[in-house]
Amino acid sequence: MKEISGILNYRGKEIKLVFNLNVMEAIQEEYGAFAKWGDLTEGKNGETDIKALKFGLTQMINEAIDIDNDENGTDEPFMTSKKIGRILTDVGLDKATKALHETVINATKDDSGKNA
Repeated sequence: MKEISGILNYRGKEIKLVFNLNVMEAIQEEYGAFAKWGDLTEGKNGETDIKALKFGLTQMINEAIDIDNDENGTDEPFMTSKKIGRILTDVGLDKATKALHETVINATKDDSGKNA
């Protein structure tokens, strides 16, 4: 697994997404298993679970903010789940879900380009 960044475009601004072990740990703590969360965000039961999608995006966006704050000496505040909901509403579920899944898939590829 590699730390991978993705981008979500929102009102002309690029919002960075990071998927790493910190995000994976938070997802496991919340959903018991990473695969369970993946099934929920992929809509395997008929529709995307909005809470799971918002949770994952919140973790990924806030991890990116935390890394940028550490690396740049800045103090940008974390986004709340409500703010993420407004972003999702504006961007659209399809685009947001695609950005989330692409980031996760790219992070879990091994060196040969196959998913681990």
